[in-house]
Amino acid sequence: MQSPHNSYYIINGVTMYRLVSAPFLVLLAIMGLYEWFKWFMCVSFFTDAIDGPLSRKYEVESVFGARLDSVADDATVLASAIALWILHPEFMRNHWIVIAGLSALLGTQAVAALIAYKKVTSFHTYMAKAAAVAQAAFFIVFFFRSNFADFLFVCAVTITALQLVEEIILVIILPTWTADVKGIYWIWRSKSHTAYSKHSGIDV
Repeated sequence: MQSPHNSYYIINGVTMYRLVSAPFLVLLAIMGLYEWFKWFMCVSFFTDAIDGPLSRKYEVESVFGARLDSVADDATVLASAIALWILHPEFMRNHWIVIAGLSALLGTQAVAALIAYKKVTSFHTYMAKAAAVAQAAFFIVFFFRSNFADFLFVCAVTITALQLVEEIILVIILPTWTADVKGIYWIWRSKSHTAYSKHSGIDV
């Protein structure tokens, strides 16, 4: 049986793999090694799917792990987007307005976080998890040349835009840096419950 100490390093190692492999994915795309790229990309997205559940199962969640996971996620998506531009520039040209809009939202969220917290966020909202799944599904389906890629692109763009808008709002309403926030609804419900309890004289 793995000790909590060993599990912490193993699971963070899985996350670190995703971060370290991002430049390698870009290199594979530059070299034109399409088959190698798409399979290693799948491995990276697979590690994203398992490190969170493993950290909760073995109770080794940490602020460092949350921040590392966020950075590794962004690195994987960025590497996949760069590879898409390298290997399929026509797709990027055809959708540059949408991509520019998402980039603007991402930049706004990052700047807002740096101003408010002096560091990037690691909210891990439900919307962010949904966006991660949609992004991974799109990249995997696209590079494996499925007919569902266009539909998944629309889904990924829509969910990602909603996620970024929600996180901008969270930066505005949360005075201190916080990890693992479920979403605006849960923040509102928590504040409403606290306000009601204080009004009613109930300890919370």
